[in-house]
Amino acid sequence: MGELEVRKVSTRQQMKDFVCLPRIIYRGNSQYVPEMESDVPTLFDPKKNSALEFSDIQPFVAYHHEEPVGRIVGIVNRKANERWKVHNVRFSMIEFIDDASVSEALIRAVEQWGRERGMDTIQGPLGVTDFDKEGMLIDDFHLIGSVNTIYNPEYYPRHMEALGFEKEVDWLQVHIQIPREIPAKYSRVAQYAREQIGLRVVKLTNHQIYKEGYGQKVFQLLNEAYKPIFGFSALSSRQIDEYLHKYLPVVDKQLIPVVLNQQNEVVGVAIAMGSLSRPFQKAKGRMLPFGWYHLVKALSWHREDNAEMLLIAIRPDYQGLGVNAMFFDDLIPLFNKYGFSWAETGPQLEDNVRELSQWKPLKPEYVKRRRCFRKKIKI
Repeated sequence: MGELEVRKVSTRQQMKDFVCLPRIIYRGNSQYVPEMESDVPTLFDPKKNSALEFSDIQPFVAYHHEEPVGRIVGIVNRKANERWKVHNVRFSMIEFIDDASVSEALIRAVEQWGRERGMDTIQGPLGVTDFDKEGMLIDDFHLIGSVNTIYNPEYYPRHMEALGFEKEVDWLQVHIQIPREIPAKYSRVAQYAREQIGLRVVKLTNHQIYKEGYGQKVFQLLNEAYKPIFGFSALSSRQIDEYLHKYLPVVDKQLIPVVLNQQNEVVGVAIAMGSLSRPFQKAKGRMLPFGWYHLVKALSWHREDNAEMLLIAIRPDYQGLGVNAMFFDDLIPLFNKYGFSWAETGPQLEDNVRELSQWKPLKPEYVKRRRCFRKKIKI
């Protein structure tokens, strides 16, 4: 492709091109769930994204005859690199037309940017933190995406393989039909955890979250539970505050069971919500003029027929003691009450046997395999 140029995003117009490129890539695609476009520039603003205190980040746009045809973000997470003793540059938010010269040029730009910062390996798609979208979809392209995961065209992984990338890790998502009754195994184990270990499920109030510090405690638990997981770097107190003030006001706290022990310590948390895939599609990535209506409608009075199990985290010393059964014992009746007929988890590492095995009583279907690719950067 002649007249192809990859540029660092440095002007308002280039950022607009970066933000709006998915409109071109996914035009007519009924499975893609658009990101909220107004949120994208904040990812690159140190005043609004405290993860940039320990990360370098650079967005790029590829142009062909001045028309945007691809985008990518380079990320160096210094905290994660130190934690895992690696020199990795991550690529993220990659989008491109089906042209090998475009995908190659984007990857080369991030490789060069990373090499200038002493990196020797490129990996991705990964975000700045483990709570960002990660993993390129490599199958089940016919299934609708979600607000919290990457959806991409079928040709993307073929381009990665042609560029010499290899698999680093895969994630799977768990799809379940919501049973009308709580499976006996969950009920039995949950009762044991309550009566013999003294655990209990609570639903936190705003006062407990913000005034009594339970919001920070929940995220500190996530830091502890996820510490051994691939690529994870702990959230700072400022990052936690950003998450609490951005997301907690709009989620249904009835769908966030928190397990406390007899000392009122947080030992487990599950976060679920009604799916926002269709409302985000209707909003087309924009709050105005009517995007807000579709989101408020879904959050307030007209739920979709499925739920998203965003995460489950259990303090390491309480794993295997029935905390996960307490989550299911609490949530299944609520899912039925809300009219959810099925649910889907967020991406779970395929080698995390303990996490995947907890779904067995619900006869799970494993879907939407996604992959983190890696390769060495040529000197």
